[in-house]
Amino acid sequence: MKNDNVARAPLGAGSDLAVPATMKAWVLNGPGELALQEKPVPVPGKAEVLVRIDAVAICATDLDVIAHGPPALIKGGLPFNKGFTPGHEYMGTVVALGPGVDEYKVGQRVTVEVHAGCGQCKRCREGMYTSCHNYGLNYGAVDKGHRANGFTTDGGFCEYQVNHINTLIPIADDMSDEAATLVVTAGTAMYGLTELGGLVAGESVVVVGPGPIGLLGVGVAKALGAHPVIITGTRDNRLRTGLELGADHGVNVTREDPVEAVRRLNGGKGVDYVLECSGAPNAINEAARMLNRGGKICLAAFPHEPVPVDIAHIVRNNIYLYGIRGEGKSATHRAEAFMRQKRFDATKIHTHTFALEDLPTALHYARDRVEDAIKVVVKARGVAVRREAAE
Repeated sequence: MKNDNVARAPLGAGSDLAVPATMKAWVLNGPGELALQEKPVPVPGKAEVLVRIDAVAICATDLDVIAHGPPALIKGGLPFNKGFTPGHEYMGTVVALGPGVDEYKVGQRVTVEVHAGCGQCKRCREGMYTSCHNYGLNYGAVDKGHRANGFTTDGGFCEYQVNHINTLIPIADDMSDEAATLVVTAGTAMYGLTELGGLVAGESVVVVGPGPIGLLGVGVAKALGAHPVIITGTRDNRLRTGLELGADHGVNVTREDPVEAVRRLNGGKGVDYVLECSGAPNAINEAARMLNRGGKICLAAFPHEPVPVDIAHIVRNNIYLYGIRGEGKSATHRAEAFMRQKRFDATKIHTHTFALEDLPTALHYARDRVEDAIKVVVKARGVAVRREAAE
């Protein structure tokens, strides 16, 4: 339906900001069944804008959604056979404004948070909109206003998407499209370390698991003044990337006991924080033994099966244990500020780029870690050249 109150880029302005009626979009028709189809370009409503998607990063959660359905819930059910478009780590250019929107301008480059909370529940009013009580089937219906692009509503593996203005982060002119897709990943680490954990300069941090969140967790921790920052993992090249992002030490857990190594590297004592990004079965127990008394564990990953946890050790040592969901409390804005100020180079985790039409190949690289892919980016515009992973 035409909305005459929507401010769009002029169709005749021969510019690439002109908004067409239809777009290319990848649609999930069943487990693992993606097809490139034509969809209507969505129309922004009140407090929304239309974003022309320029680049999308692939997250491990996208792989889960495409293969299994959860954690995506579309109209109260799984996304399969509902014409659902996955993908959530995207950036682009504002090309149309919904009624009453004057916070952004057509032509402005932005990156996008995943979640727009309902704005009504207790958690949203606290700024914890990633834990919105009206998320999917949690406490209410999606009609309450909650959106999670790529989870409860269509995501970014397409050419255009509607976003609430509260989910937009303006980006610097000199920030590349690829870097902008990584702001949400950095924001997730920021949320865990600052908004929930309360990290301050001078405290010690261990990052377990050098995946995208873990590696950018190193950059965030170091930018916040943490010392020392130690990263542990199983792959030497990933650990080297962690060192390039600012880690003081890297520990290969296949060659030495990580708990003993962490305590040795921190002067024989436990650290203040562990950012757990591996999801390994024994990760919580090892993290607890890396900490000093009163330390904190942030869980940014999870095992796929229930695991035993030494609760007695956690209680005796007054250890704080908390999980994070996404990038709440506007942590992405602070992460973008650090990236804008070149406090760390997030692009070190970007290894490969593909065109939107080549999404299946891009997913294969991300899923199977072809050429040790870390963060794979799909570009909807321009010539995409695949970058080889660093040797």
